[in-house]
Order: sequence, then C-alpha cells, then structure tokens
Amino acid sequence: MSQPSYNVRFWETTVYHGVKKTTYTVHWRVDGRKFPRTFGTKKLAESFRAKLVNAAREGEAFDTESGLPLSMMEEVSRRSWYDHACAFVDMKWPHASGRHRKSIAEALSTVTFALFNTTRGMPDRDELRNVLYTWSFNKAARTGDPDRGLSKAARWAAVNTVDLAALKDPTLIRRALDALTVTLSGAPAAPTTIARKRAVFYGALRYAVELGYFDGNPIDRVQWKTPKNEEEVDRRVVVNPEQAGRLLAAVRESTPELEAFFACMYYAALRPAEALHLRKVACNLPTKQAADQWGELTLTGSTQQVGTAWGDGDGAKEDRSLKHRAANATRIVPACPELVDVLRRHLAEFGTGDGGRLFVTRTGRFGRPIAGPYGAPVSTNTYSRVWRAARQAALTRDEFASPIARRPYDLRHAAVSLWLNAGVPATQVAEWAGHSVAVLLRVYAKCIYGQDEAARRRITSALRENQDEHNDPA
Repeated sequence: MSQPSYNVRFWETTVYHGVKKTTYTVHWRVDGRKFPRTFGTKKLAESFRAKLVNAAREGEAFDTESGLPLSMMEEVSRRSWYDHACAFVDMKWPHASGRHRKSIAEALSTVTFALFNTTRGMPDRDELRNVLYTWSFNKAARTGDPDRGLSKAARWAAVNTVDLAALKDPTLIRRALDALTVTLSGAPAAPTTIARKRAVFYGALRYAVELGYFDGNPIDRVQWKTPKNEEEVDRRVVVNPEQAGRLLAAVRESTPELEAFFACMYYAALRPAEALHLRKVACNLPTKQAADQWGELTLTGSTQQVGTAWGDGDGAKEDRSLKHRAANATRIVPACPELVDVLRRHLAEFGTGDGGRLFVTRTGRFGRPIAGPYGAPVSTNTYSRVWRAARQAALTRDEFASPIARRPYDLRHAAVSLWLNAGVPATQVAEWAGHSVAVLLRVYAKCIYGQDEAARRRITSALRENQDEHNDPA
C-alpha cells in the first residue's frame, strides 16, 4: 500500500523537439521518487503542472505510488470508462471522416461490452449495443437527441462500466482485447478488423494518458499480439485482360451508364470512391481525330458513402481528399486508348450530373428515369448489385465460383498487377496508384508474374561470365 506524503518537489518542464513532433514533460518528485508526465502540447503540460503545484501549496498530500495529489486520485477513480469513451469520441469527431467516426463507434461498442462491471439488470444485448453504437458514441446523435439518454439502455450503460483506474489491471485490458477477436456471432474476426479496433482502443487509452489519468498506456504492459494480417493481394482475384473485357461487356449490356465507372478501375486503377468523385473537367481526353492516343485523369478527391448519421452534411455521402493525402493534393493517372474510348462514349450518351460528376443516379423509385440534372453519386449498393450480375453473366461456372473479381475493387488490383507485369517501374506504378513504393511491393508481391524467371536468367548469366573469366587461358 502506498502512503501519502507531503515531501514534494518540482522542476521546470522540459521540451523535446523530435523529428515528427515536439513533446513537453513535467517533472516532479514525491518522497524522493521521481515522476515524469509527457504531453503533446505545451498548454496541457502547463495545466497539469499547475494542478500539482496548487495542490502542494494548499497542503494536500501526494500519493507515493502514482505521484498524484489525493484529490486527483479520487477524480481518476470516479471517472468511468463510459464517460471517458464518450469524451474520446467528442475529441475525435471534428477531425474524423464519417467512415472513421463509424469505425470508432464500432470499436468502442465492442470494447465497452467487455468493461461492464456487472450484468445485473442488463437490458437486451442488441438494444444495448444499438444505443452504444448509434447514440453514446455518436456525438451528433448525443447532442441532437439528448432525451435518448434517459432510455433504460443508455442509463444502464452510463453507470455500469468499470472505473477508468481499473484499467491499470492487465487482466482487464486482456479481457477487452480478447473481445476484439470475435464477431457478434462468435466467429473469429478478421485480422484487419481486430487491428482496426485495437488501434481505436489504444487511442482512447492514450487520450487518458494525455489527460493525466495514467502514467503510460496500460495496453503496453500486456503481452498481447494482434493476429497477423495478410496484406498481400490474392492473385486469384486478379482478372486478365480477356476476362476483364467480358465483364465490362456484360455491364455495358445490362447497365451501360456504369461501364465507364468499372472501366476507370480496371484501366486506371481508381478506387471506387475516386471514380465516384470523377468529374468531366478532370478528364483530359484526346479528340476523336487523335485515335489510339492516351489521355489523363486528374484526381482531386474521393466520394465516401458514410450514412446520414455520421457525416457533417445532410446526405449519406461526403467528399473527402485523396486517401492519405492533403486536402488540396491531386494525382494524375494515365488513361489508355481503351479507357479514352469508353469515357468519350459515356459523355456522349449520358452526359454528366450536377457539378460535372460522371457517375450519378439516373433512375429513381421503381426504376423510373430522374428528370435531369442528375445529382447523387451512384450508391455502393447499386454498383455492387450491377457487378454481381455482370460476374454471373460473363464468367464461366468455374470462374464464377472462384474468388476472381468478386468485388469491384479487385479491378483496381488487376490494373496495378498488369502495370507491374508489363515492366512499368514500381516507382511509377506507385505514383499512379496512390501508394508508397513499399506498400505497393508488399501488397502486390504475389501478383508479379515472371520476375523470378528473369532473375534466374540474370543469375545464370552472371555465373557463366564469372566462370569464363576463370577459364580464360590469358
């Protein structure tokens, strides 16, 4: 048991200027034991140090185990995980995309179920999970509909999670981490899902460190490894040019206004969200007289489908910057003659929607045409349904049963694989695809055909040259 002490001494805050960020560390000593606390901003460090100094001046005892004044110890023990998780959501909300907000809410809902301190009086699990996901961990919903907090499920969740201080127990941390490894049905969760949820949980506890509730992140004390994530693209999903031609022809037959949408993924390696964001002004296409010439697409952003509850606007979609790029960043991608033909035909037959957007909804309820100008970008459900029908129509029975091009996104994988196998330098492919070279080679390692045979020939040639030098009688 730690004992309170009045023997407290303070030092000046130190500043560390790192390569990526600057940190500020508060230093003090309680009964001869040194305590450091590092913060990401000067303001937070000064605020924390002021609390310590004021407590000492008022004659308050300090805990020799944590180094904190007893009043701050009580504050930590009073704050529940639920309250902290809501505060974490509120902190992240203004700077997160709609999809990231949903991801945070999903992860926190999963973790919170492992951090209830009792099951007595627990409401229906589905109802409880729903209120956590759609209200507790959604700042807009919590602010816009405060009365929902009076529901039985919300009230029960708010008062029945463990205290934040309890998360110093490695057993409790492990229990929360283990909860991330299974789905709602009890099946093993995908490694990518586990890694994503663990990152959110880690971030929430790191925020607690930033606020002064912990000296270090409790997760770092637990020897728990995230299951290995297989990042490499499975070469079985990659279509060859002949198969891609059949699939695009099937789309043209059933839903011609979406042929160019899928063609952008196959011929230019666009992500679906980037294709949805594409506008006429971004398409630099040669004239009809300049046959068999290449064009260019200038990508300026992506259109994400996030749902009305998670975005900042009124619609279910929001425009964002290019993935992992600054808000004003662009990416230029070549448009081969085949893609130029498809895009030119699309513009001639279907025109554009509001703002010059190429791929927009053109039919309303019951399939009736929408009186122009067209507006909303094509929904994920719509293009996924069209793609499933195209696979069934274009592929053989064996091909359809295989993983080949199971998702529209697999067309992008096919494009990048085709470029690499055609001998385009990895640096150029990475620039076109919007990857770093390291990520490109790691993800597409299994999709590069013929490189091993070329490497063997070069090694054989080098060995023979070496032998000839040794056998030269001169």
